[in-house]
Amino acid sequence: MKSAVRKIELSRCAIAAVVTALLVAGCAAPRRAPVVERAPQPKPAPAVSAPAPKPTPSPESRPAFHTVRKGETLYSIALEYGLDYRDIAAWNSIDPTRVQAGQQLRLMPPDSPVTAAPLQAPPATVEARPLGGPPSAPSAAPLPGTAAPGAALVKSEPKGVRVPYSDQAYAQLAQVKPDAAQVKPEPSLAPKPAEPAPRKPEPAADASGIAWMWPASGKVIGSFNGSTTKGIVIAGKLGQPVVASAPGKVIHSGTGIRGLGKFIVIKHNDAYLSVYAHNNVLLVKEGDSVARGQKIAEMGSSDAEQVKLHFEIRHFGKPVDPARLLPDRPA
Repeated sequence: MKSAVRKIELSRCAIAAVVTALLVAGCAAPRRAPVVERAPQPKPAPAVSAPAPKPTPSPESRPAFHTVRKGETLYSIALEYGLDYRDIAAWNSIDPTRVQAGQQLRLMPPDSPVTAAPLQAPPATVEARPLGGPPSAPSAAPLPGTAAPGAALVKSEPKGVRVPYSDQAYAQLAQVKPDAAQVKPEPSLAPKPAEPAPRKPEPAADASGIAWMWPASGKVIGSFNGSTTKGIVIAGKLGQPVVASAPGKVIHSGTGIRGLGKFIVIKHNDAYLSVYAHNNVLLVKEGDSVARGQKIAEMGSSDAEQVKLHFEIRHFGKPVDPARLLPDRPA
């Protein structure tokens, strides 16, 4: 009896030990977190802002005022901004020969009016009217070969028809005017008019819209660099002709800018000026209109170490390389 009870207790202990071992093993086993694969998200590309376009020089970009710097004259200020010095003097009510450092000058006309674009006229309307008589008139039947009243007339080429030969048909055909190509003109005793002389072709204009030409002949001894040389320098002889490179109006003829001597400024349009410096004799005055190739001065050495011509082309007052606008040099 005691042995049976002991066996039962041992079996209970064994079961309890097994259950305890299982619980301990379950608690000790590590739990792994579920793994979820995700596609990598693309990184947004950094926003790249387009560079702002550089403003092109134009009258709208010209400042409204200019503060006079030491050594400047009204002539040099006008040349810098592509203006007529007389306009600047009028806008500021000053003497062109008296400007002082620190003085503020207006570069635009005061209270300049704003012009509005003209209104376009509406297109004209076409009213169709009958070709016949008044509407109350009774309409008659149209004759053969004619159009009915109110109908559009259509001109057509005559059609060839065949008719039987008869004296009447021959008489009608005889009244037809012969072909002009078959008629030989009779010799005329009147003298033939003189043929007009062939016209010379106009010079081709470049991108600026101006047909430029060389202002003088000679060797180019100075090229444009935009800083120390704002144009080209042409060597020559004393008294050699200097001509206008393009048609325009003389806005300065004299002196007034150190280093240019006796110089001329020609305004060709609202954008372009040309400058001719170091002359010996000036042959045009301010306000004159000059033609392309017209003699305007004689080459000299005023305010220079030798006889030469300093030639500039300015676009809205800014110097540009004349070699890019002038045609190929003559041989």
